[in-house]
Amino acid sequence: MYFLYSLLLGTALLALLPVYFVKLRLLRKQRLHLSERLGFKLPEPKTDRPFLWIHAVSVGEVLSLQNLIQEIKSGHPEWELGFSVLTHAGHKVAGAKLRNIDHLFFVPFDIGWAVRRYFKKLRPRLLVLAESEFWPRLLREARRSRCPVLLVNGRISDRTFKRLYQWRWAAGGLFANISRFLVQSAQDKDRLERLGVSPGRLLVSGNLKCETRLPEFSDGEIRQFKKDLSIPEGKKVVVAGSIHKGEDDKLLEAFRKARETRSDILLVLAPRHPEKFGDVERSFETDSFSVCRRTRLRPGLTWDLLVLDTIGELARFYAISDAAFIGGSLVPWGGQNLLEPAYYGKPIFFGPHMKNFAALADQFVRAGAARIVREPEELAGMFLFEDPAALQAMGRRAKEILGSLQGATGTTLAAIESFMIHANPE
Repeated sequence: MYFLYSLLLGTALLALLPVYFVKLRLLRKQRLHLSERLGFKLPEPKTDRPFLWIHAVSVGEVLSLQNLIQEIKSGHPEWELGFSVLTHAGHKVAGAKLRNIDHLFFVPFDIGWAVRRYFKKLRPRLLVLAESEFWPRLLREARRSRCPVLLVNGRISDRTFKRLYQWRWAAGGLFANISRFLVQSAQDKDRLERLGVSPGRLLVSGNLKCETRLPEFSDGEIRQFKKDLSIPEGKKVVVAGSIHKGEDDKLLEAFRKARETRSDILLVLAPRHPEKFGDVERSFETDSFSVCRRTRLRPGLTWDLLVLDTIGELARFYAISDAAFIGGSLVPWGGQNLLEPAYYGKPIFFGPHMKNFAALADQFVRAGAARIVREPEELAGMFLFEDPAALQAMGRRAKEILGSLQGATGTTLAAIESFMIHANPE
C-alpha cells in the first residue's frame, strides 16, 4: 500500500510542481520553500530540551491553536516547540499570531526520505496533529521513530467519512499509527469507531476553536477604527467572511436589493481566496456603488462595499460589525467558522450548507443565536435591520453559547502533558 501511495504521490508532485512554480513563484512572487518541504533545510533544535512538534494545515487550524500554545509555553517553558503548516497563508498567520513558538516551518512533502530527515533531526517526543491531517508517510515514520501521535480537535466531516469508509481497510492501518484521538463531538467519535478505532483511544474533548482568545476592543477603539475606515456614524455594517465562489454574486445582489430600501448600510466582503478580489470589484463596475479594497483605503475615502484583501484582520472587522454572515454556506462547501462573530456578540447569519460545523450551527440556531437564510428575500432581509432589538438579543445569545463551550484547552493540554512527561501516558 505504501509503495503504491508513494508512486502516486511522486507522480503527482512531478506533475504539479511546474504548475505551482508558475502560479506561486512567477505570478504571486511567493517562495515554494522546497528546501524545507524536501527536508534539506531543517530547524535547529537544542538537544537538551524535549521537542514538541505541532502541525496545522492553514489559517483556521492555526488560529484554533493560539490559546493552547499559549498555555503550553506558559506551563512548560522548558519544552522546545516546533510548529509546521501546509499553506503559505497558514505560515503567514502563524508567524504573526504565534510569536512564542521556537520554530516555524513547512511540513515536508509526504515522501519517506524527506519525512525521515525531519524525525531524525528534530527527535520529537510527541507529534500533535490538528483536526484531520492524516498523511500516511508522516504517520508511519512517526511510529518507526517511536514518536507517539496525538490528534487534537479531531473532526471527521461527512465528505471525509464517506471517502474513508469506502477504504476502511486502509484507514484502519492508517489510524493504527495514531496513539490517541481527541475529537470535537460524539459524532466524530462514532465515525472513528466505525472506521476501526478502538473506543479506548478516543475522547470527546470539545472544540478548541471555541476557546480562541481574540483581541478585546473598548468602545473608544471601535469608534476610532470605524473612523479610520471612513465609516460614518450611524451606518450599519454587515461583514460577510470567508466567502466562496458562487456566494459573492448572491450577496451582492441581496445588497443591491436592500439598498433600494435603505441607504445607510455598508458591506464588508472577505473572499476566502485572494484571487477572488478582482472578481468582486468587476461585479460592481456597472453599479453606482463605490467599491474599495482594504489595502487601498485612505482616510476620508467613502465606500459602499469594502473588499477585505488582507489576511488576519477578519476578526477585527467582526468586532465593528452590526451583523455577520458566514461564508461557505450558500454553496455546498460546508460552511466556515462562526465563532469569531459569536465572540464579539454579533447576530450571525449563514446559508443552509453548514455541514462542516453542523453541531455548532444547529446549537446556535436552536438557541436563537443564529439564523439560516435560504431564499434571496431572506438574504436581502439580513441587510435591512428591521428589528434591532431582536438582532441584539441574537448577539447576546451567541456570546453566551460560546461561553458555555469552554474546556477543550485544559483537556488537550493534559493529554499532551501525559505524553511529554510520562513514559507510559496510559
